[in-house]
Amino acid sequence: MVTPSDVTPTSGTKSPQAPGDPDGPGSPSAPGAPDSPGADLPRIVPRRHAGRWLTAALALLLFAMVLNSVVRNQAFQWDVVGRYFTTTAVLDGLLLSLWLTAVVMVLGFVLGTVLAVMRLSANPVLRTLSWGYVWIFRSTPLLVQLLFWFNIGALYPTLGLGIPFGPQFLTVKTVNLLGPTLTAVIGLTLHETAYAAEVVRGGILSVDSGQTEAAQALGLSRRRTLRRVVVPQAMRSIVPTAGNMLIGTLKGTSIVSVLAVHDLLYSVQLIYNQTYQVIPLLMVATLWYIAVTTVLSAGQFYVERYYARGDSRALPPTPLQRLRGHLTAVRQRLSAATAADARPAIGGDR
Repeated sequence: MVTPSDVTPTSGTKSPQAPGDPDGPGSPSAPGAPDSPGADLPRIVPRRHAGRWLTAALALLLFAMVLNSVVRNQAFQWDVVGRYFTTTAVLDGLLLSLWLTAVVMVLGFVLGTVLAVMRLSANPVLRTLSWGYVWIFRSTPLLVQLLFWFNIGALYPTLGLGIPFGPQFLTVKTVNLLGPTLTAVIGLTLHETAYAAEVVRGGILSVDSGQTEAAQALGLSRRRTLRRVVVPQAMRSIVPTAGNMLIGTLKGTSIVSVLAVHDLLYSVQLIYNQTYQVIPLLMVATLWYIAVTTVLSAGQFYVERYYARGDSRALPPTPLQRLRGHLTAVRQRLSAATAADARPAIGGDR
């Protein structure tokens, strides 16, 4: 009886191949072998997040309910909103609000930068004066400050220009000098200066001290080091907070309506005091504030992206780039699904 162990392979007999050999049974070219090494593996299915989808569905349902109540509620009087949205009085009030925001932010950050430098100075007098200013104006409500400046004539009926503790060459009545608009500019600027000083100071302190030491080692003056080395790097920390301050100042200008300044809110108040259409006129002001805030937020994003160039290897994608990325991912998934449907089944006709 001949057993397989007694058979000796000869030169004319082909020996069995190892599983890893190209011509062996495990090779893709061998009959009965699968099309690809991983074809016989189970398909990987991503994990289901039932709680996440349920939460998203509930959030969308709640949003749809709120949107439906806003759109179909006749009390909003959307036809009245559309009629007054671009009237001359409303647009004039909007322009004044934008003008107040721009002037207050520019003056506030200019004076705030001076106070921040004083706070970081080695001079104890300058440090104390800067700290005292910030302490007083951050501790007092804005409405109180505006009312105080509006009634400053009760304290100083006249203002003069001349030699300190000496004769005055020019005097003017405070009532004739400080009108409602100028009072609003002074009050808002002094209030924003205190906050801008802390924002700038925090941005300067966020810069590593090694940058200043390196600039001094190169022989740069203190002023040039601050202007060319410290401030550009501090802007990465200043811009986000400054953007929030800008939006807050835009909305905060509505408080000047108590001084009868014809800003956006006061303009719509004058209209609904005549027509008694309070809700639609307030919606006009709300929609304008939302629109301007959206534009400012988009501008803040691009400014932050500009100053992030030296800090990030890859800049954050813009909304347009993010949208293109999502569309490209959707096209790739559709292409992969189409290719999978067109692929012949395993074990079929060859």
